[in-house]
Amino acid sequence: MARLHLDQKLTVGIVFVLSMFMAIMDITIVNVALPTLGRDFHVPPSSVDVVVTSFLVSLAVTIPASGWLGDRFGTKRVLLTAIAIFTAASVLCGQAHNMTELVVYRILQGVGGGMLTPVGMAMLYRAFPPEERVRASRILIVPTALAPALGPVLGGVFVTQLSWRWVFYANLPIGIFAFVFGLLFLREHKESSPGRFDLAGFVLAGAGFALLMYSISEGPAHGWSTPLIAGTGIAGALLIGALVIVELRIREPLLDLRLLRNRLFGTASVVIFLGMAGFLATLYMVSLFYQDGLGLSALMSGLSTFPEALGVMVGAQIAGHLYPRVGPRRLMFGGLLVAGAMMCLLALGGYGTSLWYFRAVLLVMGMGIGNVFVPTQAAGFATIPPASMGRASGFFNADRQLGGAVGVALLTTALATVGAGHMVDGVLHPDLSAYHLAFLVAAGLVFVGAISALWIRDRDAAATMRPRHQTEPAADADEVVTSGAATPNGVRGAAGSVAGRDSGGSGVPTGPGEPAPVYVRD
Repeated sequence: MARLHLDQKLTVGIVFVLSMFMAIMDITIVNVALPTLGRDFHVPPSSVDVVVTSFLVSLAVTIPASGWLGDRFGTKRVLLTAIAIFTAASVLCGQAHNMTELVVYRILQGVGGGMLTPVGMAMLYRAFPPEERVRASRILIVPTALAPALGPVLGGVFVTQLSWRWVFYANLPIGIFAFVFGLLFLREHKESSPGRFDLAGFVLAGAGFALLMYSISEGPAHGWSTPLIAGTGIAGALLIGALVIVELRIREPLLDLRLLRNRLFGTASVVIFLGMAGFLATLYMVSLFYQDGLGLSALMSGLSTFPEALGVMVGAQIAGHLYPRVGPRRLMFGGLLVAGAMMCLLALGGYGTSLWYFRAVLLVMGMGIGNVFVPTQAAGFATIPPASMGRASGFFNADRQLGGAVGVALLTTALATVGAGHMVDGVLHPDLSAYHLAFLVAAGLVFVGAISALWIRDRDAAATMRPRHQTEPAADADEVVTSGAATPNGVRGAAGSVAGRDSGGSGVPTGPGEPAPVYVRD
């Protein structure tokens, strides 16, 4: 039987987009259903965040191992396994009968999701050379940005017209299509020397992050001084400390902390941690604010959150066009400042505020974040060699997901500190000042991220800042596009090949240096 073949840039892009679409939509669609879940399972607003946090923590625990798994067993095999686990767990979540069951299935969902993003990202960066990654990121972020746009709207429709269970069943058709398409067209890739599995690092990371995040997420509801909360928090912190010591001493760590010595990668990791902490936590809090605070329906809540994702798509396209001229540093800094300012404006809204005010603020906030996503992803890996791409992708995504979990926990703590409501004549009334404080905490996280972005040096990301126009090499550029002839830089336009590829045909320079700019006409 003849085997079908497609260009791997196209194939990896489609599977990666579908996987990310499913994982991101799962977060935003569940946010809309949280108040309903809390009421159905008799869980207070300050504790319902365990549905989100358990998923995010499970992602953070699984992600570090995913890079090694992809290198050892093959990226295609691991990615397809992850899609199957995530899809099956989504169905189980829809069948849950109580909060305990739902949390267990969300953890299983996180195991699948934890392998999806880093393995897919490593495949993507092996398929696209550095000078094409900004363009690729700008294209790929459009469909992935549709997920947070459609998630709240679909969540509102399902919760209002059907049941909260359908917010999980929505993953089924996407997961099946992604699995079948990947099975047919993806090519396998294995590293020749993946190294030994770091069991000590995996155990310490899994236990440490899980205990610490349990303490952070449940502290607001049970009290920070209770023995269980204090004990798990201290134990988690000690295990993470031990993890740092162990990972710095062994030759092939699961969580390669030495990557942080790379200034560009390390700074980008800090920026994305703080940016995602503020951004994802704000999306989580907005759903509660709309429904529990302002009394909106789940559908209206979703429609009023929709502009945020439109802003992300617009901001990403703007960032893609500006990146070669402006560079990552100023785009990250400006985007985070804008996003933080919009979070502050959310804290000014109340009962008499028009919903169009909130929609406009979320639209601009999304535009700001869109100007952070593209440069962070494009520049962060600019100086990472292909052999380290799997571990770097695993670390970067663990950092990003953990940032989201920490952000949700911090905002929930702020909400519980003030109190989401107060009793008046025996009737519980929402206290909007609690939500306002949470939005200000999110803004603070994002502003610190903006300051961190100032440590980015644009010249470190020169390989990804491809000049778009230059008079002298114009004829050569045309030859690169039309004839596929090799240029002095070792680039072939038609084949898209780069001299110095890794053995797996990744198209990524094998050394951490900065290759000369490549001129390719769009």
